[in-house]
Amino acid sequence: MTQIRFDVTGVGNAIVDVIAPCSEAFLTENRIEKGAMTLIDEARATELYAKMADGKEVSGGSAANTLAGVASLGGRGAYIGKVADDALGTSFTRDLNAAGVDYATAPLSGGPATARCLINVTPDAQRSMSTFLGASVMFDEADIDAEKIRAAEITFMEGYLFDRDAAKAAFVSAAEIARAADRRTALTLSDTFCVDRHRASFRQLVRNHIDILLANEAEIMALYETDDFELALASVRAETRLAAVTRSEKGAVIVCGDETEEVAAKTVDTVVDTTGAGDLFAAGFLLGAARGQSLYESGRMGVIAAAEVISHYGARPETRLEDLVAEG
Repeated sequence: MTQIRFDVTGVGNAIVDVIAPCSEAFLTENRIEKGAMTLIDEARATELYAKMADGKEVSGGSAANTLAGVASLGGRGAYIGKVADDALGTSFTRDLNAAGVDYATAPLSGGPATARCLINVTPDAQRSMSTFLGASVMFDEADIDAEKIRAAEITFMEGYLFDRDAAKAAFVSAAEIARAADRRTALTLSDTFCVDRHRASFRQLVRNHIDILLANEAEIMALYETDDFELALASVRAETRLAAVTRSEKGAVIVCGDETEEVAAKTVDTVVDTTGAGDLFAAGFLLGAARGQSLYESGRMGVIAAAEVISHYGARPETRLEDLVAEG
């Protein structure tokens, strides 16, 4: 039996985030759908980048942000994801390892550039994302580090990575490795548009391979094609062991068998940027689950982490989350 070395191993799109403020008019003028994640090609990425206001460049990607949060909470994390052998790829690798996450996936040579997500944030703190996936989607079963999965309490997979058949096969492979090692698996649905593209595959994955599902209110209702939140909760309760659903200022609802736990959101003086709120909730919740905390305590860790990240630009914590959780 492989020794546990990590609380969470994440599998996802390795992306560099470019985050900048913008007006509502900027979104309209540049045909950017507000509040959504839209996939773009390299030419469109170059065009939008040139038009954006001065902003902040940080290593990102949903699951990578979660793992950075796990490290900030005092947890042990590893990450599996693909960058290119270029300057942004080098920056991503350096940043994630500096955050305390074990990351060593071999970079791609001779293919697409490292992925980047152009995030325009309107005055209401909504983020509208235009994403060039680049090298991040050139990911298949050969990139799955079986040892890092066997050595983790939970393997966490990012729905955004699910667009290619090779990545779907890699998810199933990772889940099977985890299950064979008597470890748990987790999935985040990532985005309603992602759910709409992959609903049938997600449902199959959740039923057959996932122990913990993370989603927001809109995503869980999209997964089960209903406008009734309670019906969506009943559906997910029947299909997976544990689900945590975030509801913005309403906090989170956690369901496990017949048990339901509601966790209030943590008050934030000023919401600056909602980028990464779900990613950081996942960090707290998964670390709590990995360490045997109660549903409520895991949820509490999640809402504390989410509250920190929405108080500033960027999807990674700027204050040590372990200290915030200790303060309550």
